Amino acid sequence: MSLTRRQAAAAVAALPLALATATTAAAHGPGGRPRPRTLHIAGDSTAAQKYADAAPETGWGMALPFFLGHTLTVANYAMNGRSSKSFIDEGRLAALLEEVRGGDLLLIQFGHNDEKTEDPARGTDPYTTYQDYLRQYVHGARSRGARPVLLTPVERRRFADDGTAKPTHGTYPAAMRALAAEERVPLLDLQALTLARWQELGPDGTLEYFNWLEPGQSPNYPDGRQDNTHFRPRGAIEAARLVARALVAGKVLAPRDVRRTDSAIPLEWITWPQA
Repeated sequence: MSLTRRQAAAAVAALPLALATATTAAAHGPGGRPRPRTLHIAGDSTAAQKYADAAPETGWGMALPFFLGHTLTVANYAMNGRSSKSFIDEGRLAALLEEVRGGDLLLIQFGHNDEKTEDPARGTDPYTTYQDYLRQYVHGARSRGARPVLLTPVERRRFADDGTAKPTHGTYPAAMRALAAEERVPLLDLQALTLARWQELGPDGTLEYFNWLEPGQSPNYPDGRQDNTHFRPRGAIEAARLVARALVAGKVLAPRDVRRTDSAIPLEWITWPQA
């Protein structure tokens, strides 16, 4: 028997509640005790795991576990140089989704490489292909009983002559915000949060947050480095702190799920394994 238009509309409206109920149930084990949940990260080099040959470059995904409670773990699938498109085209989203379980979270942060529209393997258009690819992450997570979370890209270190921190991502953050509203997906506006933080720190204060190095300061960069995109440990820790706080502010996680969000994190906690 076919549904009436009113019945169909009611069924669609009930989906978010049904999914939330199923996700909550999946996040608990026997006796209603919380079971370990995983935060899967799909993203680019600003979030990715870095290895000894890249130190001190650090992705914020490396620091996120410092701010999470013991029932949460991180699976960092972010990869250098990937866009929302190339991550899917290379089969990385499919592989990630194989590991997702009910009650998990999928954090989705792309934008830096989507902006490289001269590269057909990575470039996307903000309000068409970028949104289309992001929908695949959203729907893929939901199909596994997990909760998708969209994160606008962290901001680069760029300042106007008067010391004002400048946005660098064009309309990609706005396109993601629009998609989050359309798909009813939690949004962590890292672009806005990091831009405000870099403004507080100023041009000089942000140098130690990014991979700016003097010649001889690191054996991996003997001639030095002036990188306004990628973090050193201090910047990765700060970005991860903003992620953890935003997860609670957006009611994606409960306050009991995070820790140390107002505490200093020792830089030596960041380590770089061999590749």
